[in-house]
Amino acid sequence: MAPLICWRCFPRAWLCRGARRGPGRHYRAALCAELKEPLAVGEVAPRPVLPHEVRVDVHFCGVNFADILVCHGQYQEKPHLPFTPGMEFSGTVLEIGTDVSTVKEGDRVIGVSHFNAMAEECITDQKTLWQIPEKLPLREAATLPVTYGTAILALEHRAHTQPGETVLVTAAAGATGLAVIDVATNVLRAKGFWKTPRPLVSFLMSSCLAWEGRIVVLGFAGGNIASVPANLLLLKNISALGLYWGRYQLQNFPVFSKSLHSALQYYHQGRIQPYVGKVFKLEEVNDAFLHVIQRKSTGKVLLSLK
Repeated sequence: MAPLICWRCFPRAWLCRGARRGPGRHYRAALCAELKEPLAVGEVAPRPVLPHEVRVDVHFCGVNFADILVCHGQYQEKPHLPFTPGMEFSGTVLEIGTDVSTVKEGDRVIGVSHFNAMAEECITDQKTLWQIPEKLPLREAATLPVTYGTAILALEHRAHTQPGETVLVTAAAGATGLAVIDVATNVLRAKGFWKTPRPLVSFLMSSCLAWEGRIVVLGFAGGNIASVPANLLLLKNISALGLYWGRYQLQNFPVFSKSLHSALQYYHQGRIQPYVGKVFKLEEVNDAFLHVIQRKSTGKVLLSLK
């Protein structure tokens, strides 16, 4: 699926050809003008940062299944068209607002954004940025927010995984699955992994889960939404838990932020090893989407903005 460049899809205020890069100048971004259609890559007019905001020079941006869903109108959140997808990024601080005290120009950071990170620049609230350790490459850093944030909240906050317990991960070749394995084995000292291809929920609950076991639902990348048989919950006193990691940003920000701080701490301690599966250029954003849709990726898929 080749990238589609369609300048007529966007208002003139969004696009400007021949502009130079840098703060206050136009920058390139992936743009969704119509749902279920290929993205375009165009030059976008920047806006000023608000007092609490930070402008980041994006180096890498994560490509998540949620980005594809939002561009198809199938995600829980539905941004107004046109919009730039992208939920997580790594880069360096270009500019800070007058009230910003957590970072300064030149700092290396990871961050989360509200669907605007697949661009050479990204503006976000200062509280959604985290400084990264000196030895953490920006490429690997971009894998941490969504995948490791999700894995840590699933295992520590929701399942309360204990040392010596057995954790089963389905669809474990994906970025989040690999992150769950990494955190469970190397941080929480769980054991006995079985990497299986999306088993039926009833089989999982009746044959695999122990007494008072916990099943945590992270998403439905396979496309099918399984039903939970309530009788099997009863027989083994099983708990079925859901996890929508991004919702914690609104409902319980301290827990959300802690998951990112923990990911950075675990990397600094040498306890986790983020895995990058494939890196695409910004102009190859549609190929990156197709790579994820066809489940060709093992590990994290990234866009490189440099």
